[in-house]
Formats: sequence, C-alpha cells, structure tokens
Amino acid sequence: MQGLRVVLDRLVYYNDSGKLNIGEKHVFVYFITIYNLSQKTVTLNGRRWIIQYEDSRKHIIDGDGIVGKEPVLATGETFTYNSYHATSCNCQASGSFHGTTASGAAVHVCIPTFHMKVPSDTENGSMQDIRPA
Repeated sequence: MQGLRVVLDRLVYYNDSGKLNIGEKHVFVYFITIYNLSQKTVTLNGRRWIIQYEDSRKHIIDGDGIVGKEPVLATGETFTYNSYHATSCNCQASGSFHGTTASGAAVHVCIPTFHMKVPSDTENGSMQDIRPA
C-alpha cells in the first residue's frame, strides 16, 4: 500500500554455538519499524518472510500477527519491534506485512531485502552490529 514504509533500523549478529540447535550457531537480531505515512488507519495482521540461503535453499515463513500482535496504525503512527533468525550460513531476508484498512481494503507492504552475512572474525559468545542504529 502506498504510504506504508518498512525500515530495517538495526541488524545485530550473535554467535553462540553452545545454546542453539546444532548447525545454527549464527543468530541475526533485526529491529524493524513500520511507518504509516498514508491517510488511512491500517491494521497489520500477518507477515511473510522469505529466507534465501547461500546454498540456494529457500525458507518461507507465513504467520498471523507480528511478534504476537496485530498493530493498528493511524496516520503518522509507527510500530517498532525486534525478532531474530538463526542460521548455519549466510542468507538474505525479504518479505511483506499484510492487513486491512479501517474500511476493509487489503494492505500489503514489502520488507526491503537485507543480507545476513556471518562476520569472518567471530568468537563463541560474540555480538556485533552489522547495521548500527
């Protein structure tokens, strides 16, 4: 929908092979803000993430809500949240959020693609900003 905007505010890399599933020792925590710059009130009630791995695998994640919420954004309001993705290799993420306007019209806004590249100089337990705030 024209007037909605999604921004990746921050991306943080965390390495902790001792606490994660075998093979998924790389965690990328992402911080996102959704802006309603339209003239309509919007309810966001779902999302779709597309994770493309460097080895050509693709993982699609559909779900209701956004971190367990269905934010209602009036004109000029924002919704900020953070979540994470655990991986065994470099990958990139894209996708969309969807919902409705107050009048029931469908809403769809794309999530800009961002890359989750494992830093070459990581140690177990290390954390670093990939894209600082």
